[in-house]
Amino acid sequence: MGWSIRAGCECVGYPRASFYRHHRTTAKPASAPIPQALRFQPSALTDDERGQILHELSRDEYANLSVGQVFYRAWDAGCYIASRSSWYRVAADHGLVGDRRRKSQSRSRPGRKEKPELVANTPGQVWSWDITKLSTPVRGVYWHLYVIVDVYSRYVVAWELHTYEDGRIATTMIETASKKYGRPDYLHSDNGAAMVSKPVSRLSSLLGIELSFSRPSVSNDNPYSEALFKTCKYVLEFPERFDDFSDAHAFCVWFFAMYNTEHRHSGIGYHTPVNVHFRRTSAVTAQRRRLLDQAYRRHPDRYGQRPRPPRLPGRAHINQPIKQPTELSQTS
Repeated sequence: MGWSIRAGCECVGYPRASFYRHHRTTAKPASAPIPQALRFQPSALTDDERGQILHELSRDEYANLSVGQVFYRAWDAGCYIASRSSWYRVAADHGLVGDRRRKSQSRSRPGRKEKPELVANTPGQVWSWDITKLSTPVRGVYWHLYVIVDVYSRYVVAWELHTYEDGRIATTMIETASKKYGRPDYLHSDNGAAMVSKPVSRLSSLLGIELSFSRPSVSNDNPYSEALFKTCKYVLEFPERFDDFSDAHAFCVWFFAMYNTEHRHSGIGYHTPVNVHFRRTSAVTAQRRRLLDQAYRRHPDRYGQRPRPPRLPGRAHINQPIKQPTELSQTS
């Protein structure tokens, strides 16, 4: 029967801690663990299954739906590929979660999904039109205000107030405005029922006007009409609701006359739309410059540099085209 380590160390006078230290075996270093994402997963989706999920997510009829909605609709249609969470993982890997309307490569309405890019250098080239609702005394019932505005000058060339929305009303308004001011090259609008109606399409073909449409669910594609309606509804005279149709019509008569002839618009150098549309801004600009010069001569210390009146923009854009970078010379 052998001695214990303690007894042996005491017999020879050797510290037990030193014995353990000298006879300690070095543990084999553990290898770096394989990350979970890199480990072989026997139950992982195959490439074919991932491709099937992406195919379902990219179908035209599912372009505006969430991943969960697509999953259950495909399931109800007899296509069960993987769990709902797996669908979300595949969608996230390809940037298809969130607002998929702007990420899907397949959309409805062929020919109207490209970003509209229009440029107006003078009045009469591009018109924008839209329809907004005015509140009536009856909740849920509205009157419909049709408005056409010139994109360059912001001049309202036509407006109509009606009890309903119809493409034939818009057709009459567009035709009347074209006869009065000359037809535009482009007529821009959103994708409302009246805007895409057959009467409007036939009239545009007859007059030689090219129709331009906003992208679905992109309000910034029709900024001029939207800005005009905001100005209309933010004036102090605009009520919460109109008492009757004649009251609403009288307000529109007043507002559009004021807007065209008196409203100083920030987007056109604080000129009135009527002066810009009919090219009468030179005299106004000259008077503004003369008064600024007089003020500068009286108190030059109040100005860091010689003041100048606001300039009229050279052009107006709907989605200003992005300039392509020019190639640099190799010898410059």
